[in-house]
Amino acid sequence: MILLFTIFKEHKGFGKQILLLAKNELIKTYKGAVIGPLWAVVKPAFTIFVYWFAFSCGIKTLKSVNINLGGPEPFSIDFFTFMFIGIIPWFFIQDSITQGAKTLRTNRQFITKVKFPVSTILTYTSISRLYVHIFLVAIMYVYVLFAIGPSWYNLQFFLYCPLMFLFFLALSWSTAPMSAFSKDFESLIVSIMSGIFWLSGIMYDSYGFVENPVLNFVMLFNPINFFVNGYRNCFLYNRPFFEYKTELVIFLAEFAVVFFLGIFNYNRLRKKLPDVL
Repeated sequence: MILLFTIFKEHKGFGKQILLLAKNELIKTYKGAVIGPLWAVVKPAFTIFVYWFAFSCGIKTLKSVNINLGGPEPFSIDFFTFMFIGIIPWFFIQDSITQGAKTLRTNRQFITKVKFPVSTILTYTSISRLYVHIFLVAIMYVYVLFAIGPSWYNLQFFLYCPLMFLFFLALSWSTAPMSAFSKDFESLIVSIMSGIFWLSGIMYDSYGFVENPVLNFVMLFNPINFFVNGYRNCFLYNRPFFEYKTELVIFLAEFAVVFFLGIFNYNRLRKKLPDVL
């Protein structure tokens, strides 16, 4: 608890600066581009279009996907809708993992010259990615309203989104200092992201391995699946977050491990960062 209090203490009095720096971080990332921060939307939009064309127009057999939520019969969903809702959290997760790991190295001036609280750097860069994510969710929700319709379950977004933000912020407390100490660690993270994408239920139903119950259970240990399925719970499945209790308990245990391990690693390495950078 003392280590956690240290991080909270670093944030005290920096609220306005964090929000301003989050905005500036977004502008800085796309500085020099004609359309500026809109590139943050163009890139995922192009990716979604490519997958739509590949699976809806190219690979005809994947126009729909069967979903198994433990009921007597699986139900069929349009593949593009299934993929679209699942890939929106992935864009935030991908950037949070890859960009979060290199945050301290790319913002070294705040550590070596300005004496800015290190943990707030991780916070404002995460908030800048959250801005983009919320904008993409708004676009996705317009599609959901026309394709599926509104539901009270949509409100669960306000549970899953903050949880996702906090989980990957806590993860960056470990990965960012470790990447500052070793570029190899940062390169390792970038190199495995493609594998993580295909090991997660973004393009397929992670509940769907009913013929292999062991694999079905193992998939529950991937926290990315928790958020991808969570967004589908909100906007597609109309399923309450507490219905699949095993998945929820496993995630909360992983969240606790990542949170406290992040606090430990951050406090262990932060004093050495100015010398390393």
